[in-house]
Amino acid sequence: MTQRHYTLAETLALVEDLTAEQLQRYIRAGVVVPVQSAQGPLFRELDLARLNLVVDLAEGYHLDEEALALVLSLVDQLHGLRGDMRAMLDAVAREPVETRVRLKAAIREVRVTVRD
Repeated sequence: MTQRHYTLAETLALVEDLTAEQLQRYIRAGVVVPVQSAQGPLFRELDLARLNLVVDLAEGYHLDEEALALVLSLVDQLHGLRGDMRAMLDAVAREPVETRVRLKAAIREVRVTVRD
């Protein structure tokens, strides 16, 4: 499955309330990293989603580029952790019932210890 890429003009048309100047600032800040091509920067679906989020955050909370980059870094970390958690849950689900029961008890014990 090939991934669709969007030109600068298409990206500006698709991301509501995004100006060319803002987009250039977000690129410089590393908020999005377009693919460089002969026809200029190309943006992926992921970039469009990030830009939509950035525009919402910038408008709603008046965050500058540095703060936006920090927030997106945290979002990226959270997304990665969710993937790790999903993989662990899938791995545990493949284990025998006795192992799953033992792990569940151990997790419950650790959570109680951490809270105290």
